[in-house]
Amino acid sequence: MSKKKKIEPLMGEALLKKVKELEHHSKEEKARECGYYTVTKNGVERVNMMKFLNALIDAEGIELDGKQNANGRGGRSASYRISVQSNGNLLIGSAYTKQMELKPGDEFEISLGRKHIHLKQIDQLDEDA
Repeated sequence: MSKKKKIEPLMGEALLKKVKELEHHSKEEKARECGYYTVTKNGVERVNMMKFLNALIDAEGIELDGKQNANGRGGRSASYRISVQSNGNLLIGSAYTKQMELKPGDEFEISLGRKHIHLKQIDQLDEDA
């Protein structure tokens, strides 16, 4: 077996381009050529198909863990739970404001219940009337 220099695994666009160039090769050969293999102490090459396939999924921008946001990238998603912070504040994160398509400066009226808080968006039309 010839000693060849191990290459860093390709990712993103470089990975997609290389896989396209190797379209007539087996998936194991594609994975090896893209750097998804290790060499054991005994000099045996082992192809890491799982890392290769996960890198392909990431390169294609496919989200398997849940909903994607508008630009197709992952990120934090709304859990619909918040905790009171040590300073007594409640923070409503951007996952919620993005989902509701809120903009900086949007205003709300706050109504307090026994164990709930109700937010009612103040319409610009209401203020002008």
